Amino acid sequence: MTYTFGIIGCQHGHISMFISEMLELGHTCAGIFDDGDSGMPESIARRFGLPLVRDRDELLSPSVQIIGSSAVNNRKIDVIELCERHGKHVMLDKPIVSGRGGLDRLANVFGRGAIQVGMLLPTRFKSTTVALKRMAEAGELGDLVSISMRKPHKLTPSKRLDWHFSKEQNGGIIVDLLVHDFDYVRWLTGKEFKSVQSIAAKNILPEYPHFYDVTTAQIVLEGGGVAQLYADWHTPEACWSWGDCRIFVVGTRGSAELRMSGDPAVDMGELMFSMTHDQPFARVDTVKESLTMCGDFINRIEGRPSRVSHRDLLLVSQATVEADERAVMLNNIGSR
Repeated sequence: MTYTFGIIGCQHGHISMFISEMLELGHTCAGIFDDGDSGMPESIARRFGLPLVRDRDELLSPSVQIIGSSAVNNRKIDVIELCERHGKHVMLDKPIVSGRGGLDRLANVFGRGAIQVGMLLPTRFKSTTVALKRMAEAGELGDLVSISMRKPHKLTPSKRLDWHFSKEQNGGIIVDLLVHDFDYVRWLTGKEFKSVQSIAAKNILPEYPHFYDVTTAQIVLEGGGVAQLYADWHTPEACWSWGDCRIFVVGTRGSAELRMSGDPAVDMGELMFSMTHDQPFARVDTVKESLTMCGDFINRIEGRPSRVSHRDLLLVSQATVEADERAVMLNNIGSR
């Protein structure tokens, strides 16, 4: 079945992933609505040859079945509730909530069960991360004892919209950046979190007093195993990608390393390496994952098995919000 979709809220380029995948799957876009003046809607509309819609209600008509949104983070829950009132399924970029109030409202939407809500979680659909999941399930690495995820990001402050630096609007570095990593740890291990300790540090941009640029989280998993998450806004401008993102996994029988943004010294595509007690360090050949984020979401809408569930989204949103609420905050401005 094919669907007509629209975009309500277009404040981040992440929504281009949703648009691109939906169009490639044969679905039709009715247009983009945004009530801001960022220039982002115009840019994305030109890229995909889509109309800009002046009246939001056009995208809430019966002819549109699915809404996509990259609204300002603290307004996404408003979009979700709007879609619920009009019977529209909705896919959003991360994070889908920015704090405790949004989390409670999201739980209520899920509890009513009127619509399907999705979040763009590309880490679950990359060739390397899927290969690692299958390797772990096959027991090739033994019992997983440690997972380390390193996710530096390129900031380029002059190109960021003002809301990005607002704790209230953005949610902050833990909610904004670690949500992918909390989700992948759960999916990879199949385990819930027993405890989480987190730190956020501020080293730059004193003009934005609530913008923190470095974060770490230590996770203890139920049933054994630990995870260490790291993210920052310090990727050099000359980097070949938005961030040199890597995942390291250690098991009782071997280990694996993922270089998700490639490596100029080796190959610019996704890279995976592993070694075990029986096999030396070597590159692992991976196959492009055929299932896409939007394909998985359509499966859920149509009642077929899906990789991401409402329970997944609620638990990962809860983990990030609670990690943010309990974080030790270090303001290093002026201390050096």
